[in-house]
Amino acid sequence: MKKLTILGILVLFVLVSTCVVMADDYEWQPKKPINLIVPWGAGGSTDRSARVTADIVSDALGVEIIVVNQGGSSGAVGTNNALQAPKDGLTWTAGAVKDLGLYKAQGLLNTTLDDWHIYTNVAMPSVISVSVDSPYEDFGDLLQAFKDNPGKIKVATAGINSAGGTAIAQIKNYTGIKYNHVTYDGGNPAVVSVVSGESDVVPQLSVEQVDMINAGRLRPLAVLSDEPLKIAGYDEPVPSIKKWIPEFVSAPIYFGLFVPKGVPEEVTYTLNTIWENVVMKSEKLEDWAAENAVVYDPVYGAKAVAKSFPMIQLDAYLKYEAGDLIINPVKLGIPRP
Repeated sequence: MKKLTILGILVLFVLVSTCVVMADDYEWQPKKPINLIVPWGAGGSTDRSARVTADIVSDALGVEIIVVNQGGSSGAVGTNNALQAPKDGLTWTAGAVKDLGLYKAQGLLNTTLDDWHIYTNVAMPSVISVSVDSPYEDFGDLLQAFKDNPGKIKVATAGINSAGGTAIAQIKNYTGIKYNHVTYDGGNPAVVSVVSGESDVVPQLSVEQVDMINAGRLRPLAVLSDEPLKIAGYDEPVPSIKKWIPEFVSAPIYFGLFVPKGVPEEVTYTLNTIWENVVMKSEKLEDWAAENAVVYDPVYGAKAVAKSFPMIQLDAYLKYEAGDLIINPVKLGIPRP
């Protein structure tokens, strides 16, 4: 009986050891660090979600991933640098999938989703917030102020192509409000501008605002989703914008890491495996999502595109009807939602 027990332990040890080797034995074993270009400023939604995901992938792959911030032209500059880099798998980019879907329609960059391998990490909602010193106690107060002072209230975003730019454009589409759009090089500077009193309202993503909300510097008024948003550490859920605009329709904004097509097959095979076995089961990323009031939902490939596409459609026709696109979305395979 004792011999059998020892034998069983030895067999179990061999099996476990074999599994560990197999988990580390990826088809692609890069010998150099990977460059991850974040095409927005440091501290914003793309930067923060990209860094935590890069750490997870780096640990799994056993190679350093260097994050480089290259902002400009609503994300197009850094994205183009990744697109034009050698197709050796060592240069990636990050951002919202909706941006990749609309760069060409906007005339910012000649690329579409078909040019990329998509690996999402989280979905993020936009939150409408003001400084705690603001007179606006709820979104109804703010909406009335927009109507009473057309074009005077300063709305801070990371640009027309940012989630904040899309959010305030959606609200305008439903309500007809006019505002003073003040743009910054990233969501974090936009948030800081409201905290400092330089701007009045910020409609950027929850992850970009959560620290200032919990610090008592921002007052969240509404979230652009069907349900209220719970923020860890904050007393009350942020009410849905549907409380004031019942007909409001939104969609999740999926973020992730993007690898240009044309890289060797072993690169994407390895990343698919890491996403399936590591990222999609990562407690670290799941905990980070909960702490930052975003949705943990990592997927890759066709599933990632399918989940991201509703926001691409919504944003495409919002911009098209506002005259901000140079190509009809239909011509790029983006039907009206």
